[in-house]
Amino acid sequence: MNDAAEQDSTVDAAHPRRIRSFVVRAGRMGTGQVRALQELGPQYVLPYEPGVADWDAVFGRSAPRILEIGFGMGQPTAAIARSRPDVDFIGVEVHEPGVGALLKLIGEGELGNIRILQHDAVEVLEHMVAPGSLAGVHVFFPDPWHKKRHHKRRLIQPPLVALLASRLAPGGVLHCATDWGPYAQQMLEVLGAEPALENTAPADQGGYAPRPDYRPLTKFEARGLRLGHGVWDLVFVKRASPPTLPTR
Repeated sequence: MNDAAEQDSTVDAAHPRRIRSFVVRAGRMGTGQVRALQELGPQYVLPYEPGVADWDAVFGRSAPRILEIGFGMGQPTAAIARSRPDVDFIGVEVHEPGVGALLKLIGEGELGNIRILQHDAVEVLEHMVAPGSLAGVHVFFPDPWHKKRHHKRRLIQPPLVALLASRLAPGGVLHCATDWGPYAQQMLEVLGAEPALENTAPADQGGYAPRPDYRPLTKFEARGLRLGHGVWDLVFVKRASPPTLPTR
C-alpha cells in the first residue's frame, strides 16, 4: 500500500459514514433560488460519483483549483471567483437554499469557473479529489458549535485536516476563518499540529494572518467588526517535503 492509500485508509477509519460534519437545517427557498436550481443546476451542480473526477473535462480547461467547504449563501464564493477568473472553484455545500443562492449569483455574474457539489465534503475529498491536486482549500466561518459538549462536531479536527493536507499540492494554501475566539484557538492548535502544513503567520503575530485581500467581508462580519467583535484568519501552506525529525 502506498503512502496516499495508507493516509486515505486512516481518514476513512476516522470518519465512519454515520458521522457527518454538518447538520441539515430546513431553509426557505426564494423564487429566484428555485429558478436558478431548475435552470442552472443541471450545468453547475455535479452529482456525487465515487471515482476521481476529471476536473479538466468538468471545467473545460486546465487551471489551479480551490475547493471550498460550506459556502453558505455564496456571496464570498462568487466574489472571489469573479476576481480570480484564472482559477476554478469547487464549492461543497449541503444546504439547498445556499446552493440556489450561489447558482443565482453564478447566473447574474456569468461565472463559468464555479462548480457545486451538494454532498458531504469528506466523501467528496476522499473519493472525487486526487491527492496533491488542489491549489487551495477555503473553510470560512464554519459552525463554531459553542457548547462544550458539541465541540466534537466542529469541522476542523485532526483527521479532516490530514485529509485536506493530502489533497493540497505542495505550496497549496489552506485558509480558514472564524469569528469565534475559542474556535480560532482550536483551529490554530489543530492546524499547527499537522506536519504537512506550515503557518504563514509569524509567531510574534499570534499565529493568525491578516485577512487576505481576496476574501471579502460578509455583511455579518462587517457588522461584527463595527461592534468590536474579532475575526481570525488562519493561512497555512502545504510543505514541499515533510519536516525532518530530530535524531536522538
